[in-house]
Amino acid sequence: MRLGPDGFFQLTYCTNIHPSNGWNSVLANLRRYALPLRARFAPEVPFGIGLRLSGEESRELLEGSNLPEFKSFLDEHGLYVFTLNGFPHGPFHQQPVKADVHAPDWRDEERVRYTLRLVEILATVLPAEMDGGISTSPLSYGAWIDPDDPATWDLLVRNVVRVAAVMARVRQDRGKLVHLDIEPEPDGLLGTCAALADFFEARLLPVGGPLLAAELDVPLSEAHACLLDHIRVCFDACHVAVGYENPALVLDRFAEVGIQVGKVQVSSAVKVALPDDRNAREEMAARLAVFAESTYLHQVVQRNHNGSFAHFPDLPDALPAIADSCAAEWRIHFHVPIFVERYETLASTQDDLRRVLALLRERRFTSHLEIETYTWDVLPIALKADLLDSIGREYAWALDVF
Repeated sequence: MRLGPDGFFQLTYCTNIHPSNGWNSVLANLRRYALPLRARFAPEVPFGIGLRLSGEESRELLEGSNLPEFKSFLDEHGLYVFTLNGFPHGPFHQQPVKADVHAPDWRDEERVRYTLRLVEILATVLPAEMDGGISTSPLSYGAWIDPDDPATWDLLVRNVVRVAAVMARVRQDRGKLVHLDIEPEPDGLLGTCAALADFFEARLLPVGGPLLAAELDVPLSEAHACLLDHIRVCFDACHVAVGYENPALVLDRFAEVGIQVGKVQVSSAVKVALPDDRNAREEMAARLAVFAESTYLHQVVQRNHNGSFAHFPDLPDALPAIADSCAAEWRIHFHVPIFVERYETLASTQDDLRRVLALLRERRFTSHLEIETYTWDVLPIALKADLLDSIGREYAWALDVF
């Protein structure tokens, strides 16, 4: 759905919120949710979809006549796909995911093959004169990688460059601009936007540039420009807030390196101001315990009174430390509905999201916006409601703020 007086921005939601098992269930979810959402918010104009496909679903969609039939379905119902979520490869609901959301990582051949399948799918369904993005993992889970091993970094860069080369050829041969949008995530190998900028500057451009130049038989300067066109960043507002990163300074740093933002994920995290009273902190821990569920990782970044930070890999690891008198605030990687500013005594990072959207209107650093609250199944009961109504409320909030 296009936004703004000139239609520059496009707003969608990510279908990773819908449990699915196979391509037919993905299509059924689009019929069940996307069609009534279009009827409500864009009955007279095309309605954009942020499509999530698992590894197996991407294979199924490329079998037989499935892809051309899907394109016909989109055209028939006034839908279009301009962004794909290629981060989680396997099942994403109703079973523990935790760190395995990063598997296979960018060292693995299946991660490359999966991403190339998504490139083919998006290049086929992407409307003419529109760029398309595929968000992906921050290369790996940080604990799985020795950051001092140059061979591992070289492998990661080579695999990313392989995908960039294919996207460059798609652009040349088919006129479709597709980009891969790396998504920094807490405790990922690229856990912050700052770490991603360092990766571009210290590894992707100096190591990947010559590789791409040789693959495409182009000058190094052209290879660098090609990398910056086809490898971008997925700017997740929840993740930026959890990492206490200043979005304006992040964007300035990206501009210095030449990094483009492929899409903004419109999302919000849990924020907790920790009271001084010990008993009150114990009560806070009890309220937070309902968020300590078994499906996803919910990393915690603790801001101390002296301005330093502490990090916990998951909320259950953090809860025993809530009595630490040095701690002033927690931010928890738990995607909560973007329309929620407060939940009982807890808050959200909605103000941070508002700042990101204000910067987006001001700087126009990307045209792609994707609502990404995927935790509806595991939210506390008081925050749960009918899923279609909840998605509608998120759209209504985003349209009102933006």
